[in-house]
Amino acid sequence: MLDLQLAAMMKAAHAAGMPDLCDLPLPASRDLYRQICAAADRPPADVGVADHAVPAAGALPAIPLRVYTPRAAGPHGIVVYYHGGGYMLGDIAAYDNVCRQLCEDSGAVVVSVEYRLAPEHAFPAAADDAWAALGWAAEHARSLGADPARLAVAGDSAGAVLASTVALLARDAGFPAIRLQALLYPPAAGGHDGDYPSRARHAAGPTLTLRTMAHFSAHAFGASGRAADFRGAPLLARSLAGLPPTLLVLAGHDPLRDEGVAFADALLAAGTPVQLVEWHGLAHGFIVMAGGITAARQAQRQFGLAVRDALALPGV
Repeated sequence: MLDLQLAAMMKAAHAAGMPDLCDLPLPASRDLYRQICAAADRPPADVGVADHAVPAAGALPAIPLRVYTPRAAGPHGIVVYYHGGGYMLGDIAAYDNVCRQLCEDSGAVVVSVEYRLAPEHAFPAAADDAWAALGWAAEHARSLGADPARLAVAGDSAGAVLASTVALLARDAGFPAIRLQALLYPPAAGGHDGDYPSRARHAAGPTLTLRTMAHFSAHAFGASGRAADFRGAPLLARSLAGLPPTLLVLAGHDPLRDEGVAFADALLAAGTPVQLVEWHGLAHGFIVMAGGITAARQAQRQFGLAVRDALALPGV
């Protein structure tokens, strides 16, 4: 059964005539997504905020970052966070409150990444930016009041895939160990077919629809709507062994639910420790609903505390 507060929220949205994101021109879709992110969010947590950028090579634009710092004395752990939005929507402004709250709940420095979006920037531009941002965060951790040895990656939806992508790249590059990948409802199959009944069961939402999933995939990955490799579909990775412990948080009313479960199973089969949490009454995108839905705030807090525990100093 759908959470009662979420059901009331969706009823009000439908009564107001809110369209599906895929039915709007791109600028309007991006604007609506910003409104959705703001509509049921919490008031901003009291943390330090500073904007930075990752210099880019050649003619590429710099990658904007926003860094959130706890008020308590450090050094802190550090989390690189990648926002959701189907690789087409979202930015650091839309996720400002989410990252402020993650900073407060986790007690860690949070680096929020504004990676390049499709369709202006085709796959794998977002993954390239995600990897560059991770390197920047590790290199500058000490100047940000953080300990580079206490590093995590996190993200929601498409951003969760980017977090898993950089964890795979870091493993293969011999990058300093990542202590945790914390993933919220990732589209782990990257548009590929599979035994995922939730796609049909929740095709009409209540939040993310199957039509919008296909729309995002077509713009992110090309006409086929399928990711070419693990950078858009971690289930395609040749091996999921040797990855950091994983927190995988799913929503019961989400077309992506079953591919998230499949990803958890694949990680476990490869010997990667996984904590799988499913919030049965919630739907895709609940991380931006914590101000209006009690269970979403509980899930958000649980997520932050798991990051806090993973990045804690020994004996703390």
